Amino acid sequence: MTAMQVPAHYVQLVGTVPYASTDEVFDALAGTLGPLLKRIPDGETGQRAYWITSQARILARDPQFEPAGHAWDPDSGTVPESGAPKYRLKPGVRAGDVTIPPLGYPEAARASYAQFLRQRSAGRFAPGARFQVSLPTPMAFIVGLLTPEVHAALAPAFEARIMRELGEIVAAIPLRDLAIQWDVCLEIYVLEGLRQPWFPDAFEGCVARLAELGNAVPPAAELGYHFCYGDFRHKHAVEPKDMGLMVGMTNALLKRLARPANWLHYPVPRDRDDDAYFAPLARLAAPRETELYLGLVHYTDGVEGSARRIRTARRHRAQFGIATECGLGRRPRETIPRLLEIHAELARGTPAT
Repeated sequence: MTAMQVPAHYVQLVGTVPYASTDEVFDALAGTLGPLLKRIPDGETGQRAYWITSQARILARDPQFEPAGHAWDPDSGTVPESGAPKYRLKPGVRAGDVTIPPLGYPEAARASYAQFLRQRSAGRFAPGARFQVSLPTPMAFIVGLLTPEVHAALAPAFEARIMRELGEIVAAIPLRDLAIQWDVCLEIYVLEGLRQPWFPDAFEGCVARLAELGNAVPPAAELGYHFCYGDFRHKHAVEPKDMGLMVGMTNALLKRLARPANWLHYPVPRDRDDDAYFAPLARLAAPRETELYLGLVHYTDGVEGSARRIRTARRHRAQFGIATECGLGRRPRETIPRLLEIHAELARGTPAT
């Protein structure tokens, strides 16, 4: 693709890539998707490889916490069959005295940004491409890793920790190069009735917290939200009926934001190429400058199946980019080269799309 060509669809990567190092991730992305990406994640390698489960290791080693009915070994390198392990306060520890230890996001961002600069300076990414940092919301840690009886008491400590780590990231990376993505997953679980919140109005409480996180991102940096129905063992926690909940959350969220949202990401299940799934997009009140990425690219049915979903989506939204439903980190690494190629073929516009 020459500099004068415009892709039919830009590509958005949610975050994780199952490679051994950040350099390996950047090499793979630059080689296949370079000019098709506006934002480049580092693959969340190493300690961050399995979303919040990787952060459970921090609670497992902290003297304030103890396992809640499980014997997961944080040094095993495996993920519990039940998903993220839960923790509770040890007897005698007062919630008001708890401080959440560093989660490591600023350190990882600083190291990866230096590698990103080398790749971009070498012309492997677009000159205006930004470095993307994907962060779980505090609710992911609170509802995903803690037992319910401590949610309300420990929520302020986790919220303060995430805000502190965000502050360190925006202080360390030039805002003109930075894109912050908030991973909105446990909020979906709460609003779909799979988890209980510690506050009375679930919808308003979730939206208000998401807006607070967005407003904490300086306007000179980009802001995005990845809405997620889960991807544990390649399965959703609950199957979305359609895009209605995500659209409703987005519309309420945008009214509360004091700055623009630069992009949104909505998942599309593999078997949903029907108009009913996409119909709520007609109610999406996002301004033109807010990019929409639809997670309709699936490895298992490739270009043909993904193109079928694109055709349906176009009947409901003229402009959008493409993505997978969630990060790539849970896929076998040998599938990644072809999956990236599928993105590239679709983004450049094949006859099928």
